[in-house]
Amino acid sequence: MTLRLDSCTYSYRRWQAPVLKDLSYQLSRGLTVLLGPNGAGKSTLLKLAAGVARPQAGTVILNRTSSRTKKYRSAVAWMPQNISPMPTLTAREYVAYVGWLKGMNRTDAWQNAHRSLARVELTDVAQTKTSRLSGGQLRRVGVAASLVHGARILLLDEPTAGMDPHQRRVFRDLLNTLTPEVTVLMSTHDVADLADDADHVTVLNSGTIIHSGTTETFFSHTPPGTAAGRAAEGAYSALLGKSH
Repeated sequence: MTLRLDSCTYSYRRWQAPVLKDLSYQLSRGLTVLLGPNGAGKSTLLKLAAGVARPQAGTVILNRTSSRTKKYRSAVAWMPQNISPMPTLTAREYVAYVGWLKGMNRTDAWQNAHRSLARVELTDVAQTKTSRLSGGQLRRVGVAASLVHGARILLLDEPTAGMDPHQRRVFRDLLNTLTPEVTVLMSTHDVADLADDADHVTVLNSGTIIHSGTTETFFSHTPPGTAAGRAAEGAYSALLGKSH
């Protein structure tokens, strides 16, 4: 499945400068990390790709299906930055409720909720109230909720924000188990976040894509002599420097 943004322009208010202007982008299969400084337009790009926001100009399509259609929204799932627990609902009830909101009948939503939680390795907390889950567990419940209706493309906005190094590692391993079946685009402001595990890296700055390619081509921008542990930071800084 090919998700593509063609010549998209978007502004939150018509009298303000566009956050994205005449932007074209095609999402590659596997795991793509979307890097960029705060205010670069990462969240806006994800909202357009999810069909949550509509561009003032341009189109967003999946194969030949418009983002304005129900078919598109059934194939694409979006997880925003903040996942709020519902204190009265267990993890399974939460995921099933989201499935119901997405148009599933109650029986299918309940059954799929169990399978989705298993995919993110949270079967053991299925009956735990969401208000009692850790931050990392709650993010994984958010992923399960995004996948409950069988989405083939998963859009994640800063999913590792606030996680400690161990939680990030668990989350990275989780994404690696999903990508054979689900295409993932994940934004982050942390330059090193997932860069080693990603199949592709896209860098956005001031509403413009300044790099989109394999992880190998991303690291090719690392300046000579950069310490191995700071290769991602070096490549990212070099690309930002060239864009100014």
